[in-house]
Amino acid sequence: MNPVQNINIDEFNYNLPDEQIAKFPLSQRDKSKLLIYKNNTISEKIFQELHEMIPENALFVFNNTKVIQARMIFQKETGAQIEVFCLEPRVPADYAQAFIQNQSCTWLCLIGNSKRWKTGKLTKEIADAKCTVEKIESYGETHLIKFEWDNPNLSFADILENYGELPIPPYLNRKTESSDKETYQTVYSKIKGSVAAPTAGLHFTEKVFDSLKKKQIEFEELTLHVGAGTFKPVKSETLAEHEMHTECISVKKTTIEKLIQKKGQIFAVGTTSVRTLESLYYIGVYLEKNPDAKLEELIVNQWTPYSSKEEIDVEIALRNILNYLEKQHLETLTTHTQILIAPGYTFKIVNGIITNFHQPKSTLLLLISAFVGENWKQIYDYALKNDFRFLSYGDSSLLM
Repeated sequence: MNPVQNINIDEFNYNLPDEQIAKFPLSQRDKSKLLIYKNNTISEKIFQELHEMIPENALFVFNNTKVIQARMIFQKETGAQIEVFCLEPRVPADYAQAFIQNQSCTWLCLIGNSKRWKTGKLTKEIADAKCTVEKIESYGETHLIKFEWDNPNLSFADILENYGELPIPPYLNRKTESSDKETYQTVYSKIKGSVAAPTAGLHFTEKVFDSLKKKQIEFEELTLHVGAGTFKPVKSETLAEHEMHTECISVKKTTIEKLIQKKGQIFAVGTTSVRTLESLYYIGVYLEKNPDAKLEELIVNQWTPYSSKEEIDVEIALRNILNYLEKQHLETLTTHTQILIAPGYTFKIVNGIITNFHQPKSTLLLLISAFVGENWKQIYDYALKNDFRFLSYGDSSLLM
């Protein structure tokens, strides 16, 4: 067992008063507070002043995933309401293909009030179609659900867009409001597939982008579709018993080339960007000895960083991926990652992180602790004592 597996999650607990959880966003995204941690020193600004803290010619990497209206409510004849929460597509397994299906598709889902729905089909009468769901198979908390609808003019994306609900985080303890459809998306969101927003990006506006461009700061995008597991606190006593959620990642060849060019100047916007970027290193390490690997072999396991004895230069790792994509005639690397970043982890690619303030006992807080060490306590104490707003709609931090 590696030392990371012995980490006790109770060491990453803190008291978060309910009044410091931001239930709604600010009316202006970029007016949020910004905590700066640099050279073991804490200061604060507002997010509009972010450019003042970033060195010229740095590279910002954003997660361009878009939150889907993943929650659908069905009603049984008895009156019981059943919630079907789409997690990821299975038939077809590709996100883009799943969204353009026009009669049926199968998704892995969570089921709310599942005890009331053992077997049989549930039907939802909607304006332009009748939509039916059927439980195909169950795997503990998750279920394989087949969706069918009788209007071939509607894609599955149309079904969710018109009849689904945006799944705002459960800790907000409120219903989704129409305003959330705009405020719970980043201004640069493009690729549909997430059930939660990469919330560090919610602070960015065109004004912020313009101020960064004036310092010759460059931007790249990648995609990690955020799963429901991002909300799950660690419930086991140690990390050994915690299973990290797996998420789909997609990175373009041109982005990997830019990462090589900007080595040492890379700022990740959000923990999802961090996890994607750091996963690239371990994919490159695997390709060092397995250059002809199948795509499905390139999944990063949660313990890979701690069991991998192989240490190679970051640039070599990234070039291994470029060579692989070249040989496979691919412009984009698409795979999955389960990477768990916790104290004891050595960062390979990321030099700075822009992120919000995270829940106690969460894997997100473990990632922050891996980056700043024990000083996470000092950072969070400062934020709590200086009226920073926490979690998804809360304030931001720049960690260097």
